[in-house]
Amino acid sequence: MAEPGAGRTGSARIVTADRPIDLAYTIAPLGRGAGDPCHRVTSDGARWHASRLPTGPVTYRLAQSGPCAVEARAWGPGAAEFLDRLEHMLCLDEDVSAFAPEHPKLLDAHRRFPGLRMLRTGLVFEALVPAVLEQKVHTVSAHASWRTLVRRFGEPAPGPAPEGMRLPPDADTWRRIPSWTYHRANVGPQRAQTIVSAARVAGSLERAAQVGPAEAARMLRTISGIGGWTAAEIAQRAFGDSDALSVGDYHLAATVGWTLLGHPLDDDAMIDYLEPLRPHRYRAIRLLEISGHFHRPKFGPRTPLTDHTWH
Repeated sequence: MAEPGAGRTGSARIVTADRPIDLAYTIAPLGRGAGDPCHRVTSDGARWHASRLPTGPVTYRLAQSGPCAVEARAWGPGAAEFLDRLEHMLCLDEDVSAFAPEHPKLLDAHRRFPGLRMLRTGLVFEALVPAVLEQKVHTVSAHASWRTLVRRFGEPAPGPAPEGMRLPPDADTWRRIPSWTYHRANVGPQRAQTIVSAARVAGSLERAAQVGPAEAARMLRTISGIGGWTAAEIAQRAFGDSDALSVGDYHLAATVGWTLLGHPLDDDAMIDYLEPLRPHRYRAIRLLEISGHFHRPKFGPRTPLTDHTWH
């Protein structure tokens, strides 16, 4: 077990795998837009993140140290736990032998990015809050709300973190944020109430990381305001679920259709079309995203930028 570091060097270890690890693309879903106070990519290519683990807060720095290796440093009371669980988080145990796409664009993406891994933080509530903030609003607005609330209610990240990095608020803090403060952060009452309701039972929600995908989704959907889309967004980050398809996304089905078939699809048609790729439908989506194959025409409706701050 790694010992928590008290100095600027922190605690360190290197994890290796028998096939490539593409750190940048694997970790990318943790970041919530430019300026995310909990996530930073520095000029040397390192990925910094601040998080709350069961054993305490942690700031960690991950850097690619070889095609199949990642160097990690961590600071704070949660450092030892983070380093011990790093292989688990990076899904180095996953089996992709059954993933055999036939579409040329998916074949090409899988060939070019063999190091893409899923992500398994095990931190359910920490993935839940930003996912709820992104419900039915433009991503730009959701990221601005996240920045505002974390900067106000989060705490300084431990260790020599880049300037301005913050720990996300804990569940009790999210629960106690007044409704008018959510309002001023451009978070509508339904999303605010969903976060507050989830915060009240955050401890029990964490158990969703220990059960299968269907049971985890059921547990998450017991919270009013959490449906299939939000449950999938949580599963993609907290559970390492390679099949967690974000059904209900404003653009996803149409974009999948344009990319793979040359015409838009609706959610039902997308589900039918991707069925042969189970249990790797989300992996296929990520590969299309990072490969540059994702395509949709530049015309058509866009999600509105909703402003609740003055209503």
